[in-house]
Amino acid sequence: MSIRKNEIPILEYDDAPDAVIEPRHEALGIALPKKAVFAFLGGAVDEYARARDAKIVAEFVSATKNFPVYLLKQDGQEICLVQAPVGASAAAQVLDWLIGYGVREIVSGGSCGALADFDEGVFLVPCKALRDEGTSYHYLPPARFVETSERVRRAIETVLTRHGLPYTEVVAWSTDGFYRETKEKVEYRRREGCSVVEMECAALAAVAEMRGAAWGELLFTADTLADAECYRERDWGKGAVARALELCVEAAKAI
Repeated sequence: MSIRKNEIPILEYDDAPDAVIEPRHEALGIALPKKAVFAFLGGAVDEYARARDAKIVAEFVSATKNFPVYLLKQDGQEICLVQAPVGASAAAQVLDWLIGYGVREIVSGGSCGALADFDEGVFLVPCKALRDEGTSYHYLPPARFVETSERVRRAIETVLTRHGLPYTEVVAWSTDGFYRETKEKVEYRRREGCSVVEMECAALAAVAEMRGAAWGELLFTADTLADAECYRERDWGKGAVARALELCVEAAKAI
């Protein structure tokens, strides 16, 4: 095992399985359930947990915020519920930590920007993501795309079908540069088959694949870049947040 060196640092990959700092380096002595919902849904996560008397069984401590790990017990199953931080690097760190303490099957949920002509609040399931962020390159060798777990996708799609909710499988463009989605680059990504843009899908798929876990995501449309000449925030998909979280929990149970 060795580092694959490259003139461009982000393209250098070390396939050594162990790192100087491991996700379990604090040896907290906790064992989390194998199922988790890791959701980019802000305060809705805490509200959902409180409404169901979910207990806090662990906490991920960061320099900016502590992320409680709630334990849901539904239909005889135990599921972790955790708010995900925005951004590939921050989200990947928390997911890697969760996997380190026992999580193996993860459903994420969150909003995305539309690159195609999608209405606001439409549910989408990414099958793969274009790796235009930095984090995934520390978990997998360089490649243009990374796939999500088919098993988790099928669970999400089964739940959507059960509720009579239409959905589309999409290719996501994962980028670190929220304010660098230029007109030409948006069109370039669209020509490659990307129909949504977000910030974490590629990184989380890479973390899960490298760690041998299964990860997938339920997205809903928020703002739209479908018309590069007329960007619209709309209402950021707020009307879909609560439903998305309920669907993610149901999908986690279905895996």
